[in-house]
Amino acid sequence: MTDDPHKPPVDRSAVALARAEEASSGKDAPLLRVRNLCKHFPVFSKGFFKKQVGVVKAVDELAFDLRPGETLGLVGESGSGKTTAVRTILRALAPTAGSAVFRSGSGPVDLATLPERDLKPLRREMQMIFQDPFSSLNPRMTVGRIVGEPLVIHGLADRKEIRERVSEMLRLVGLKPEHMVRYPHAFSGGQRQRIGIARALILRPKLVVADEAVSALDVSVQAQVINLLNELQGEFDLSYIFVAHDLSVVKHICDRVAVMYAGRMVEIAPVAEIFDSPRHPYTRALLSAVPNPDPEVKLDFKLGGEVADPADLPSGCSFHPRCPEAKARCRDEAPSLKGCGGGRSVACHLACEPE
Repeated sequence: MTDDPHKPPVDRSAVALARAEEASSGKDAPLLRVRNLCKHFPVFSKGFFKKQVGVVKAVDELAFDLRPGETLGLVGESGSGKTTAVRTILRALAPTAGSAVFRSGSGPVDLATLPERDLKPLRREMQMIFQDPFSSLNPRMTVGRIVGEPLVIHGLADRKEIRERVSEMLRLVGLKPEHMVRYPHAFSGGQRQRIGIARALILRPKLVVADEAVSALDVSVQAQVINLLNELQGEFDLSYIFVAHDLSVVKHICDRVAVMYAGRMVEIAPVAEIFDSPRHPYTRALLSAVPNPDPEVKLDFKLGGEVADPADLPSGCSFHPRCPEAKARCRDEAPSLKGCGGGRSVACHLACEPE
């Protein structure tokens, strides 16, 4: 059988590098190593003879590491590519290029190039919590069937054991075993999100992606769900990628923060560094929009305009049309992500010098 010409080439060097790093670092090796990951969508002309006339660079050259037990926050305005990035990493979307090496139980594998038939066993180790807890649950299935369905799909337990494991998982997320016979419409938004969390964790995964998991909930319920996620992380030794636009939530739950703009990562640093001394102008603008509980402090939002169109990105730095500090070099030359010390990397000509 010949290889699919539309599939990206297998980057065997990425897997070999991960294996070497795992051998030398042991438990400290990254759980997930993303390098130059791209997701581009072709744009076709209208009419009978459709021709490709452009490309939407939804995710472009994404690169980061996720360590075991770590929570990485992925932030940015709507349209910055956060959800597309995590869906590409999990192979819900096929990547255009790059690698995403995941340290599975059987060794490092490149999710970006793995054949579809080999993905199913890895789904047990990677799960997702969705934004809308109502639309992500089947209204015709009971909670017991919803939470237990992953066990059925992967053939991991018989009927009696499934019931026992679902009952235990519901208790862990703050629900009751008798809730198994109810349907999603009988629960509040916070309870439905707890059901989604139980479904994601029933397989005991290593990696959980929470895509705006608390944005649809009331503030008081948000705090309860965030505390629950923190507790479950310690109990199950989970690693999270936490997609959010609420920076106060990110500050509470995350260890490091990655800031995305127009499909590219512009800054990544420990959470304290991001909030205390942001380097990229876009990061500073996002933080300026965070509400202050002091009524005497006026909101000083320092960002105008809209997110750059990924189908028609400006030359040079894609942020330069909105940047108050842009220079001539920013309009002509696209910055790369460079280390600035202290575990921080920034894609800005003016932010720092490379390590």
